[in-house]
Amino acid sequence: MPVPLGKLVLFTGVAGTGTCALLYYLIQKTFSRASYYQLALEQLRSHPEALEALGTPLQVHHLRLTDKDNFVDIADAKLKIPVSGPRAEGHLYVNSSRDAPFKRWNLQEVFLELKDGQQIPVFKPGGENGDDAVKRE
Repeated sequence: MPVPLGKLVLFTGVAGTGTCALLYYLIQKTFSRASYYQLALEQLRSHPEALEALGTPLQVHHLRLTDKDNFVDIADAKLKIPVSGPRAEGHLYVNSSRDAPFKRWNLQEVFLELKDGQQIPVFKPGGENGDDAVKRE
């Protein structure tokens, strides 16, 4: 029995929207599991001044995949991670690189920019964090 055109269009639209939503979710998960992402969040969680400004508990929100500040290729990663707490909200900016494919990611810079414009440096290489905090496979 033939399906009416209206129902076919509706079902196709629902299936297409569901597929797009699933792909967006999977891409978000891939970013959140990456070492440059996790290492930057570790730096934020261990930074007293940033935690004081945001308040705890800290909430990390999904990346806006369409944001021009989010860029990852084989050698460089630049992210703008939305974060918030009870006191403030802002973005954690992450710059990371690696010397060759499949090598360790090295954090270059991590800083927190609050909505009011205040910037808090969270990590810079050669700082008090040491080399162990800089590299991860």
